[in-house]
Amino acid sequence: MTTIAHIAKDERNIPTLYVQDKPFFCRAGEIHNSSASDLQYMQEHVWEKIQGLNLNSLIVPVYWELLEPQEDQFDFTLVDGLLEQARDNNIKLILLWFGLWKNSESMYTPHWMKTQPARYWRVHDVNGKPMNIISPFCGEAVEKDAHAFSVLMEHLREVDAEDSTVIAVQVENEIGVLGSARDYSDEANRQFASAVPTHIAFELGVSGTWREAFGEDAEEQFMAYAYATAVEQITRAGQKQYELPCYANAWLKQYPWTPGSYPMGGPVPDVHPMWKICAPSLFTLAPDIYVAYCADVIDEYAHDGNPLFIPEIRKDAVASSYALYAFLAKNAICFSPFGIEELGLDPDAIAQPPMDVMIALNIDPSAFDTHGSAQKLAATNHLLEQLEPLYLQYRGTKHMQTVIRHGEYDFGAYLQFEAYDIQIAYSPRQSAHALGCVNVIEMSPDTFLLTGCEAKITFVTKPWQSTTAELLSLQEGEVVNGQWCKRRTLNGDEKMDISLGETPHSYLVHVYQY
Repeated sequence: MTTIAHIAKDERNIPTLYVQDKPFFCRAGEIHNSSASDLQYMQEHVWEKIQGLNLNSLIVPVYWELLEPQEDQFDFTLVDGLLEQARDNNIKLILLWFGLWKNSESMYTPHWMKTQPARYWRVHDVNGKPMNIISPFCGEAVEKDAHAFSVLMEHLREVDAEDSTVIAVQVENEIGVLGSARDYSDEANRQFASAVPTHIAFELGVSGTWREAFGEDAEEQFMAYAYATAVEQITRAGQKQYELPCYANAWLKQYPWTPGSYPMGGPVPDVHPMWKICAPSLFTLAPDIYVAYCADVIDEYAHDGNPLFIPEIRKDAVASSYALYAFLAKNAICFSPFGIEELGLDPDAIAQPPMDVMIALNIDPSAFDTHGSAQKLAATNHLLEQLEPLYLQYRGTKHMQTVIRHGEYDFGAYLQFEAYDIQIAYSPRQSAHALGCVNVIEMSPDTFLLTGCEAKITFVTKPWQSTTAELLSLQEGEVVNGQWCKRRTLNGDEKMDISLGETPHSYLVHVYQY
């Protein structure tokens, strides 16, 4: 048995996280940035608040400035305390390494590093002004980060390898240059004017300097190369000590699209090829999603060679629908709303981010409206847990299909199965409600398990057949450990249409035609 959590492909070639050699799907939540800096705060304001959400994992930061408060002197009090608390609550941990970069800036670097700018030099903007970002071209800073990360991973191996409480690690957070097209420091300028490294030129089929090779995209590709190379050095140093799955996350490339309005060089899709070349130790590149078009982002990041892992996503009621879609349609490894502890609070008592901040960061304000969120997410996580045996049986086959409402003008879907087709009509979007989302498992040509919310479902025969589809049986119930448990059998006017309401639930349907 391999107790260390790892990523491997299953029998259908689907990348899967294995924990204690069993598939593990992270029904997770990410806590607020500072919550893990105090164990008492965690005990009083986090663990208690997430009870009842049916989570199996939690994403929590480890802060370099607190781990190594003095150079080469490490303090594992917080890390060990988090491990103990997680075990007490039967929760797995995914660690966020807040090292050199967090949301572009060097926020969590140790004090001894911040106060030595000549030694650990910074990114410069186009006017030569230093920014609050330690340059990825500063080799000594990257080496220090890699050393601290390796010490952390070595400690985790010593204290947690048997229990496997920590199952994955995010390396840095939303990195890139925010507020400038690239780093204009002397070393960065020297490298930018040089030829593209030979292995990059070969893999991407380009030649010449960065500008000659990439034209208008040169700045972003250059910074992607710099950051991915640094992250690879840090990740590799850690995995030499303890080979946990590691990933990097991205602040999305979004409106207004201009270079520097989002962190340049972070792992957005346009630079995924560069990241894959330069940071092969990462198992995936992950999106942080606060936009209104979450399903489009999920589709974009769930591509071959990039297993879907969502460490941060909006926590309003639509999160429950996106959880269904991410796991059931896109084989997600992790789905994690941000600020998860707030779902245990009265929604009206939660302070919302200032509107000017949300505008500056291009965040959809409704992403933080938690009315209805806790109930729906808890129900969805429970449903996904119970559905897991069937999911593992049918995923990757033509017998399971999942759809979700993608936008304002997406009114429904049409699914084709062996003997019947299915029309799906999404309910109109409403505040504090989930989005229309439906999963269909064809258990036999005339037996279907329907799961989802905010949709109406109609069975039809094939267009070349002169017959009508009718429901032989419509059973209300639930899946328990992969087995259908029937409750009411609906008939008469109660089966005139199949409606999935605002909280995800399931029906078992037997169909016939005449």
